[in-house]
Amino acid sequence: MSSNAPRLTALDALHRSLGATMTDFAGWDMPLRYGSERDEHLAVRTRAGLFDLSHMGEITVTGPQAAALLNHALVGNIASVGVGRARYTMICREDGGILDDLIVYRLAENEYMVVANASNAQVVLDALAERAAGFDALVRDDRDAYALIAVQGPESPDILKSLTDADLDGLKYYAGLPGTVAGVPALIARTGYTGEDGFELFVAPSDAEKLWQALTDAGAPVGLVPCGLSCRDTLRLEAGMPLYGHELTTSLTPFDAGLGRVVKFEKEGDFVGRAALQEAASRAEENPPRVLVGLVAEGRRVPRAGYPVVADGKVIGEVTSGAPSPTLGKPIAMAYVDAAHAAPGTAGVGVDIRGSHEPYEVVALPFYKRQK
Repeated sequence: MSSNAPRLTALDALHRSLGATMTDFAGWDMPLRYGSERDEHLAVRTRAGLFDLSHMGEITVTGPQAAALLNHALVGNIASVGVGRARYTMICREDGGILDDLIVYRLAENEYMVVANASNAQVVLDALAERAAGFDALVRDDRDAYALIAVQGPESPDILKSLTDADLDGLKYYAGLPGTVAGVPALIARTGYTGEDGFELFVAPSDAEKLWQALTDAGAPVGLVPCGLSCRDTLRLEAGMPLYGHELTTSLTPFDAGLGRVVKFEKEGDFVGRAALQEAASRAEENPPRVLVGLVAEGRRVPRAGYPVVADGKVIGEVTSGAPSPTLGKPIAMAYVDAAHAAPGTAGVGVDIRGSHEPYEVVALPFYKRQK
């Protein structure tokens, strides 16, 4: 296979049979949408949606010093994660720049699964392998061992309950448990990237089609639909969730991104980037960096990543993500802006859209919060 041919997920033929519009995403051929991305988005907000996330990068870390290795390699305190629980964290460079944001699941006493973004999976794998030197721990590339299917939306617990006897009621947010779904062995995780309740199911690629079909059938009576990357992006944007390459980059530290809380200086031992991150933390206290805010359009023009945010004729920030919001019915954006203009309701803020300064309202993130 030529190195520039996109990788295919185990569900590739199924997506094509459903008429999906496919796109190259981080080296994978992925469904962008099946029909209307607005309809897919609203289905997740009000009913349920089914996603193929098999492009995500699974890396297994095992061994007596697995926890010590992850504490050294990542900024979070991974040793304190209980078995069956998960944690959102980051991996940084020595200079504090963010290499990727991650979810780490503790599957057993000495076994963890690190889930990286598709675009950074190789970078994270290489960094963990390098940082494992001197630790009694093994870093294994498990990207080919899993397909990942997510069911998200208010109806998702009932849909999944009809296919498993796993204790979903006892499964907290950011936790995972092994179970059987529609006769298929799965790691059932209650995480998600949509702002809704939902589950991510890690299964063998050979079982992916059977599981997708079972979820499709179980969800049909309540209006579950297959969903592509396009609505995943508008869902996460409404939920104020960062996307690597947009809100998070190697040129930002977690403190620049307003996510300094993920860095745990109090944990035992040294970790990669500690000194640079301590400097970044004190710098952020003395001289607040730009703040990630929400912007809601007063007009109809959609802001895109890289567009300047302006006030009083000066550039005060930059849009990192922008799209029409199906839930709000208006264009929205996330942007880093100078602290002086970051308070919700700040007057006179606009986005420079091809030379025209379009008025925007500064709001607190997230734009959308589900009713518990």
